[in-house]
Amino acid sequence: MSTTAKWVIDPTHSEVSFKVKHLVISTVTGYFRKFEGAAETTSDDFNGAKVSFSADIDSIDTNQSDRDGHLKSDDFFNAEKFPKMTFSGVLEGSTLKGDLTIRDITKTVTMDVDFGGVATDPYGNTKAGFEIEGKISRKEFGLMWNAVTEAGSVVVSDQVRILLSVQLVKQ
Repeated sequence: MSTTAKWVIDPTHSEVSFKVKHLVISTVTGYFRKFEGAAETTSDDFNGAKVSFSADIDSIDTNQSDRDGHLKSDDFFNAEKFPKMTFSGVLEGSTLKGDLTIRDITKTVTMDVDFGGVATDPYGNTKAGFEIEGKISRKEFGLMWNAVTEAGSVVVSDQVRILLSVQLVKQ
């Protein structure tokens, strides 16, 4: 009989970011500063691990307060009505597949995972590291705001790259 190990995100050694094209010519990066997540696994390589994650929409940070306010508004996330973005899925090899929910709209997404391995920190905690990357269509999740420049360029791309650098600590 295999035992289940529970791991939780170490927020001080993790980051959750997104990248989106602006005016088709450059990329804007944003972060979710408050998030939590966990994994339950019966294997040392995390294959088959059950993963859960949530981010506080109100913690969005693009290093520009006016843009952050716009992203929190109903044009995008509507942080007041939908305060969290959530994910629940399973890691199979180097693929994390599961249900992502934004604005109460749930879609199945697949993300690529690079497992960095397991190490013990100076305090005796067992930690595991992951780099996770995926792409979503923001419009599929109801983030519909758009504008077009006078020259016909889209202001904000539909495709959003999601990037997580996560360190888990064994409980």
